[in-house]
Amino acid sequence: MKILDWYILKRYLLTFLMMLLLFIPIGITVDLAEKVGKILENKAPFSEVSAYYLDFTVYFANLLFPLFLFLSVIWFTSKLANNTEIVAFLSSGVSFTRFLRPYLIGSTIVAGFALFLGLYLAPIASQGFNEFKFKYLKKNKQVQQTQEIYRQINDNDYIYVSRFIPNRNLGMNFTYEHFDGNELKYKIFADNIRFVEEDSVYRLTSYVKRTYNNGIESIEEERRKDIALPFELEDLTPVEYAAETKPYGELLDFIAAEKRRGSPNIGRYEVVKLKKWSLPVSIYILTIIAVAVSSVKRRGGMGVNLAVGIAIAMIYVFFDKIFGVMAEQSNFPAVIAVWFPNLIFGILAVYLLQNAKR
Repeated sequence: MKILDWYILKRYLLTFLMMLLLFIPIGITVDLAEKVGKILENKAPFSEVSAYYLDFTVYFANLLFPLFLFLSVIWFTSKLANNTEIVAFLSSGVSFTRFLRPYLIGSTIVAGFALFLGLYLAPIASQGFNEFKFKYLKKNKQVQQTQEIYRQINDNDYIYVSRFIPNRNLGMNFTYEHFDGNELKYKIFADNIRFVEEDSVYRLTSYVKRTYNNGIESIEEERRKDIALPFELEDLTPVEYAAETKPYGELLDFIAAEKRRGSPNIGRYEVVKLKKWSLPVSIYILTIIAVAVSSVKRRGGMGVNLAVGIAIAMIYVFFDKIFGVMAEQSNFPAVIAVWFPNLIFGILAVYLLQNAKR
């Protein structure tokens, strides 16, 4: 049976690789055709465009990994069925469960790679992909909260700015409050705050500090003051794609910090985190569905299997997107939004597998 295992496993991996090599260039071509006007208009350097499409390749592959695999499994399994090879395998006394084993081995290999890609490589690619997109392709689109920003930095410190200008590292009407328990110890006001990168300090204009000690208030005023403060600019207003750009360990710390600060985007961040684990699981589910659908020789040949497969894939994408948006834009639990499509299609996979066995 090792010959059968190796035969199917090689077809599984090679067909999947060919599917990636086929669709990724198509995706790049379509994306370039759509955006070449803006790239030329904004005079993006060739080196940055090349780096963008390298990042796009990883980003695109990670996003559609399960669907590429699903279609590739349907493709080569349908060919096996049309050539009556599956009938020959099963007629020799091989159970359908045993026939499925090399598919599951292949799924494990691909799922392991998908997990590594999602945890470590995809965040790096997402950083470059999004930075290029908002620098050259969506220059006027707001990617950060810039109005009425109120943030809890840690257990004792709170900051507020009425307006933040990201490209100038400038905040207007700045307030900084420091508490000891429930007691306000001091409060800093400034007309504006600017980060001075070369000195790694914040420059406050029209600086006022009110200190409260045993009911006695003291006031310190300066026209301009350079001061170190315990927060980074991204603490003030992280970009909307911040979670996508962080390796898993940093992502956990980032989400924990954002929860303490009361960020309104926790749902979006939780979806990013949970999808890193749900995607590898979906590879197993979609592989089983693809084998169950395409292992039977049908009138109409491979086209029928592909049509059924594409319909299932579109329904899966629909569920995944709808529930993802619900979690990002409402209080809908992220864990349900991410895992519900896998639960529904997992049940479908069991049902189709039982029918295929019969």
